[in-house]
Amino acid sequence: MTIRVLMVDDQEMVRRGMGRILESQPDIEVVGEAADGVAALEQARLLRPDVALMDVRMPRMDGLEVTRRLLEPASGLTTKVVVVTTFDLDEYVYPALRYGASGFLLKRSGPTLLVEAVRAAMVGDSLISPSITVRLLRHVTGNGASAGAGSARPAMVEPLTKREVEVAGKVAEGLTNADIAGEMFISPGTVKTHVASIQRKLGVRNRVGIAVRAWEMGYAPS
Repeated sequence: MTIRVLMVDDQEMVRRGMGRILESQPDIEVVGEAADGVAALEQARLLRPDVALMDVRMPRMDGLEVTRRLLEPASGLTTKVVVVTTFDLDEYVYPALRYGASGFLLKRSGPTLLVEAVRAAMVGDSLISPSITVRLLRHVTGNGASAGAGSARPAMVEPLTKREVEVAGKVAEGLTNADIAGEMFISPGTVKTHVASIQRKLGVRNRVGIAVRAWEMGYAPS
């Protein structure tokens, strides 16, 4: 199955570079580009891509607002968003995760992570790199008043079980389902079931949402 990608960045050189990387993969097709937020919304509604790689700082409308509009239930779209940012501690990334973005990358992350992020988003997973994402989560949850300002926290539907708390903490560490299964001596399928249950109970859309809430609630190791 080919993954259809929309690239959104106000720098043409960045779009060209990402395009070359993605088009070299047999399962990925770049179906469109946009240089600003308004054009991104138009292209997403027209092309209905599977994944949008979303820059943060752009003219006319920033990537945070585009992400919110694309991922709100009323949009009628199923496009997954991977936020792309220049800085490790970009203040826009945290609200974007709140809106349901399927992860984020630094622009200097390299081709392997770019491809992995697209594929992860496509299957409903998220790219959570221990070297990047966990550092960001630790920072923003330590400064929640400023980092999460203006973004409502989803309400917990019901409490997590002891095992789910453990799984949530490992998701926040950046571990994959296979990693978690190995550490907890359970099957990857069981981990997947736990993750789905945790998402439902926490009222979040994906693994990034689990990680954010796990850091907030103290489930992740300090």
